[in-house]
Amino acid sequence: MNTLTTLKTTIALLLFQQTAFAQETKKEVTSPQYTIENCVNHFEIDKATKTKVGYQYWFADKNFTQENTLKMSIVEPGKSTHAPHHHPEEEFFYILEGSASFFLDGKTVVVGPNTSLYCPPNAEHEISNAGNTDLKYLVIKKDLR
Repeated sequence: MNTLTTLKTTIALLLFQQTAFAQETKKEVTSPQYTIENCVNHFEIDKATKTKVGYQYWFADKNFTQENTLKMSIVEPGKSTHAPHHHPEEEFFYILEGSASFFLDGKTVVVGPNTSLYCPPNAEHEISNAGNTDLKYLVIKKDLR
């Protein structure tokens, strides 16, 4: 066999192996069976996770859908879930109750209920409770981890 034929054969075998491995990997990932019972999620406080500043409740985590998440956060007055940070995923926040201070790339606004906030990928951001009652908001994000 000449060098060119050997090279072509090697490349063809590598491509075949990659394709076979990719198909094997895809088979291992199983999606949940979606039924009316697991597609309807009512908030239940006893299933919420306590945090340092309140609690959070996952309506859908990355294991339920294909990386999309929906979480409700409740933050006590004067507190924040975390310091300003950034990550590659974009996020939407939707304020349900209370007053939120939203920091985005050096600027801050205070907003109330029925307001959505968008955070682009890699933008420095923070959301905190700017009022004297609990802040309740939804976080919608594609979790790329």
